[in-house]
Amino acid sequence: MVKRLLSANSSEVLAMTGSELKQSIKASEGRVIVSENVVVHEAFDGLTTSELAAAFGADLILLNAFDVFDPIVLGLYPGENTLEQAKVRHDGQVIHRLRNLVGRPLGVNLEPVDPQAAMAEERLEISVGRQASAATLREAEKLGFNFIVLTGNPGTGVTNKQIAANIQIAKNNFNSLVIAGKMHGAGVEEAVVSVGSVQDFLQAGADVILVPAVGTVPGFNDKQLTQIVELAHQAGALVMSTIGTSQEGSGPSYIENIAIRNKICGVDMQHIGDAAWGIQSPFENIYPLSKALRGERHTIQRMARSINR
Repeated sequence: MVKRLLSANSSEVLAMTGSELKQSIKASEGRVIVSENVVVHEAFDGLTTSELAAAFGADLILLNAFDVFDPIVLGLYPGENTLEQAKVRHDGQVIHRLRNLVGRPLGVNLEPVDPQAAMAEERLEISVGRQASAATLREAEKLGFNFIVLTGNPGTGVTNKQIAANIQIAKNNFNSLVIAGKMHGAGVEEAVVSVGSVQDFLQAGADVILVPAVGTVPGFNDKQLTQIVELAHQAGALVMSTIGTSQEGSGPSYIENIAIRNKICGVDMQHIGDAAWGIQSPFENIYPLSKALRGERHTIQRMARSINR
């Protein structure tokens, strides 16, 4: 059996297959944190946003605004402080290098854009390399990602129907963990989450169901989340709650409340997004999320554990 992610070393985690990583998360009993980072903005002093998130206790790192056909992570290589500088390098080693720096599993957002979506706001056009397709999923596999997330950024026109269709494509073109669902409306006139859409995702083969955290989108409550968690667990899937509504910057007391409330509902992973600063959560808010979910002992252990172990 695998070691629980909560206590595993980097060498152990990075050697896991997708199914082993899923079991390792499950064994951690709701104490796993995913930090989402926009990769096209350099963070501080030549560091990537991912390194900073890992330093404050994130267990998994999710890359946002990453184009698999034009793979750029600002701050990854010395002297690459702008997109123009970074575009010069195409060595295919971006994800391997980043994973070696952070010692964490890395994932990427790929967006199942629906051209027929009934939009509630102006559509935001994104590059082909950020959209979910057989080609981008194969490229994500080639680049070395440990998991993919089929979801939508604000205004991109991602629908639950299109997510379900792309889960099946993902299972045929990507060999590791597939996470799927919506954090918010993504600009579309439809329910963000429903039992029906979750059933579609499970039938299509999703390993992890993504849902908005209770307290982030209007009308989604504890009872609904608990029902979805029970449904997913019965099907052998996990559930990840997400803070993707700029409330990442709402302060420690809000973050702590969200952490406990959603843990009571039974989620296996808790995600903290990038919208507060436009690049990722304020780092000091990853710490209270971690401390609320797993206590000071495991929080400090995750922050202090060397990636060389």
